[in-house]
Amino acid sequence: MAILVSLGAVLAIVVIALIGAQVGPLQYLLGILVPYAAFAIFIGGFIWRVVYWGKSPVPFRIPTTAGQEYSFPWIKRNRFDNPVKLWEVLVRMFLEVFAFRSLFRHTRAELRGGNLIYGPSKWLWLGALMFHYSFLVIALRHLRFFVQPTPEFVKTIENIDGMLQIGAPHMYLSEVMLLTGLAILLGRRFFAPRIRYISLANDYFPLFLIIAIATTGILMRFLFRVDIVGVKELVLGLASFHPTLPDGIGAMFFIHVLLVSALLAYFPFSKLMHMGGVFMSPTRNLVNNTRMKRHVNPWWTPPKFHTYEEYEEEYRDLMKEAGIPVERE
Repeated sequence: MAILVSLGAVLAIVVIALIGAQVGPLQYLLGILVPYAAFAIFIGGFIWRVVYWGKSPVPFRIPTTAGQEYSFPWIKRNRFDNPVKLWEVLVRMFLEVFAFRSLFRHTRAELRGGNLIYGPSKWLWLGALMFHYSFLVIALRHLRFFVQPTPEFVKTIENIDGMLQIGAPHMYLSEVMLLTGLAILLGRRFFAPRIRYISLANDYFPLFLIIAIATTGILMRFLFRVDIVGVKELVLGLASFHPTLPDGIGAMFFIHVLLVSALLAYFPFSKLMHMGGVFMSPTRNLVNNTRMKRHVNPWWTPPKFHTYEEYEEEYRDLMKEAGIPVERE
């Protein structure tokens, strides 16, 4: 059911864009107003979520730890799984953000012959790595539509990404890797019974949405050709806040734009916010120095004690009536 709901939502976006691309006034809505609104929601929602997380107090050190903690000097410790210095935390965060270290160390458990067997799960790490880095490369390549002249580093990325010259126009490596990574991530939710059982619509929807974005981008270059000059004119106008809508861009472009706008608007309110949340996570960005420094809860206030003398003073008469001995008559 979750799969059908997510897939139906993506198909509904495609149908809406396809219908709107045939109507002049709706083209202005899809090509200019919707992208502006989606970008505003993305920026505002992203900032709101980060500020909200930043205001959440963390009274104690709660980093996720593994391996040997800091102890005696002659006992070898794990510096990056139990960091006690700032530079160790920075290295840990760097490896987490750029290499997905915790995902690389992820293990899976299976019952085999009545025994619980633990083993590596590197396919998940590989799929996530392929997806994230190819998505980054594609986003950087798209900068050629937003700036004029095209920066040299964007041209370099394009040359490296298209070095195999697959087809004419050639297929980029990042597109193949993106779809492969998405296939691994989506296949995991399809074919792993335990993962499929806990998967919700908000787990499938971003995967289907990004697949649709990548597919429409590929279709625009191979099958449904669009006016690339008109596209750059429109995007440059959006970036400079002087939007114009050229004629004859093509319906596939409006489908692509609406899908991207839906992703931007959905981003701050979804699990995709792990992009910003990883930097705010106290399980990753704190040092594990609870053995070396006392951390006091900032909410803590001295409790009000009720001494026995005060208790007896309050209930003396009742205690006497009940035959309970008292210290003072």
